[in-house]
Amino acid sequence: MKRLLSLILGLLTVCGLLAYASQSLEKSSGSTGSKVLNLYNWGDYIDPNLLTKFQKETGYHVNVETFDSNEAMYTKINQGGTHYDLAVPSEYMVSKMKRAHLLQPLDKSRLTGWGNFDQQFLNQSFDRGNRYSMPYFWGTLGIVYNDKMVKASEVQHWDDLWSPKFRDKVMLIDSARDIMGMSLVTLHKSMNTTNPQTLLAAEKRLNKLAPNVKAVVADEIKMYMIQDEAPLAVDWSGEAAEMLANNSHLHYVVPSEGSNLWFDNLVIPKTAQHYNAIYAFLNFMSEPKNAAQNAEYIGYATPNKKAKALLPKSIRDDREFYPDQKTIDHLQVYRDLSPNIVELYNDRYLEFKMHH
Repeated sequence: MKRLLSLILGLLTVCGLLAYASQSLEKSSGSTGSKVLNLYNWGDYIDPNLLTKFQKETGYHVNVETFDSNEAMYTKINQGGTHYDLAVPSEYMVSKMKRAHLLQPLDKSRLTGWGNFDQQFLNQSFDRGNRYSMPYFWGTLGIVYNDKMVKASEVQHWDDLWSPKFRDKVMLIDSARDIMGMSLVTLHKSMNTTNPQTLLAAEKRLNKLAPNVKAVVADEIKMYMIQDEAPLAVDWSGEAAEMLANNSHLHYVVPSEGSNLWFDNLVIPKTAQHYNAIYAFLNFMSEPKNAAQNAEYIGYATPNKKAKALLPKSIRDDREFYPDQKTIDHLQVYRDLSPNIVELYNDRYLEFKMHH
């Protein structure tokens, strides 16, 4: 409710200022406008101390509203009536938002920290030339295991999860694209396949995993793993980081034969109004010391090369979260597939879940 109130107050301030300064004037002349920035972000996905620091340094107050899925974020922005200045979609959603004309291009002339980013995380297929997106965090899909119950040598590859010794021992993140993707890798197929027969084969492969699956859940995986209630889980690297921080017997591995490489990105929705605040924030978050602080707080991998250099050696040299180049070269970025193909992924995945 407090967040909602602050958002309403911020928007009322905008309305008052519009009485003597139009939005177009702010956009073209860079006039100060309202001293707020409306950020639409995932929950707990920025260090609150950085928001305080940003306000002290710039005078801009950040109103944060949160979403819990890319689809929920897309729907709200697409419906209109919002005034978000920045949003944080994943890679495939950047493609979808671009196609729907929901984004504004970045003005690179106003960005001071672009040179801090690692080149291999720029110019990705979902936004060539980074016309619309600045990378925020990146990560992988992998296997979490408990060394009290499983040896490291037993779970280096996706195929290992199918072993009869792991009957009723594997937790799966409830995500159609990721679990179907994992299965596709074991079949030496693309995680972006559009072939219905290949997707059917991936479902059949998952059905053979069913006896080993303890549960298909979401956030609860963290609790199960932290409390030693399951020896194995398939989950994202950021979630894994939180598990490992709370249980010294947990480890994370990215299978070298292939997995998902995902990106979350900062973008400017069409409805943005506070351009000075937007670029002040993008530049602030690109500063190496700020990006490093954020990466330590969130636990995800930073695409900011200079920020990575500032991280403790134990983090930046951690191959679980910053895999070697050979593994990175085998990772696949999800593409935004057509609604029909997405439905096929979902249907095949639901069939597997029913089978389980």
